[in-house]
Amino acid sequence: AHPLPTARGSFAVLDTSPAGEIRGTALLAPGYTGSKEDFIALLEPLAAAGYRTVAVDGRGQYESEGPADQVAYAQAELARDLVAQAQALATPVHLVGHSLGGQIARAAVLIDPRPSPFASLTLMSSGPAQVTVEQQQKIKLLGDALAVMDMAQVWEAMRAMDPPAEGDDDSDMRRRWLLHNPAQLIATGSQLTLEPDRTDELAAVSLPKHIVSGERDDTWPVPLLDATAQRLGARRTVIQGAEHSPNTDRPAETAAALAAFWDGLRG
Repeated sequence: AHPLPTARGSFAVLDTSPAGEIRGTALLAPGYTGSKEDFIALLEPLAAAGYRTVAVDGRGQYESEGPADQVAYAQAELARDLVAQAQALATPVHLVGHSLGGQIARAAVLIDPRPSPFASLTLMSSGPAQVTVEQQQKIKLLGDALAVMDMAQVWEAMRAMDPPAEGDDDSDMRRRWLLHNPAQLIATGSQLTLEPDRTDELAAVSLPKHIVSGERDDTWPVPLLDATAQRLGARRTVIQGAEHSPNTDRPAETAAALAAFWDGLRG
């Protein structure tokens, strides 16, 4: 990891380039409670396909610092961060947002910066509006806990409710969790429960679009993602054997789908 300096501060990134010709550059934004490490398994296959890949921690996520004020994590602020990150890479980027990162990526595209720093938009397991009722309840539970407990206490409570499989070592996940800013988690969790449907606005933006998901998803139903792709006129890819995180469930297949989409835009 190293810092990516931008006009809006520095952000921690994982930055991988191909050995030969660079066919394009991708900027990857993680989801709720996630980090740039969620994309580690995509980096090598995307580099092999010719793409420089920059996975980023948003402000308040893991190794990117952020303030304790929830106002700093308003979606518009996070979207402007993504625009600044793309501009700092000095080339139009293929923007990829997973889950919450997809809704922030959509907001970044809708800012419509000129000239646009985006070559395409891929929404990965990211729906058109708020998450399912079940997920809303889980987010509320987490937000309530974060209001009265520290991050270590919340981690222990989560693990008591959902222990790791026998033999699994989740020390890296715990370390990442402890460095998240609780204000970021509370603010962005609220966004996931209140997000309006901005699909029609996005459809009006002249930018190649791609909707990727697993074949099952408990955060946004897959048929809803199918319908969103149709509304956007977007390419649609379903990764077999994957659920809400195809980037970790089936990274080789996910990387191949991303590279195929980008390759098709080269003309």
